[in-house]
Amino acid sequence: MKKINKVKLPDFDEILAEELKDQKFKKYYNEYGKQLELAYKILQMRKAKKMSQSELAKKIGTTQGNVARLEGGQQNFTINFLDKVAVALDAKLEIKFV
Repeated sequence: MKKINKVKLPDFDEILAEELKDQKFKKYYNEYGKQLELAYKILQMRKAKKMSQSELAKKIGTTQGNVARLEGGQQNFTINFLDKVAVALDAKLEIKFV
């Protein structure tokens, strides 16, 4: 039996902290960071459910390409759209001002 080497995936928070040291990156992050965080969270949740982009797309009534753009942070989200994603992923959408 072959031994499988486990690869440690990079930690998002560590990478983000390092990238935020760059002022140009920080400027864009402040403009688009929440959208990227949300996109990454959707990607993580979909993968945890072992669901393909196509399967998620079908559940929310869109295309696989739109899901790819969504997870890549290249698409703005409406609350209605996020609610569809939450339902498809058996999650609860919660929006707060703090």
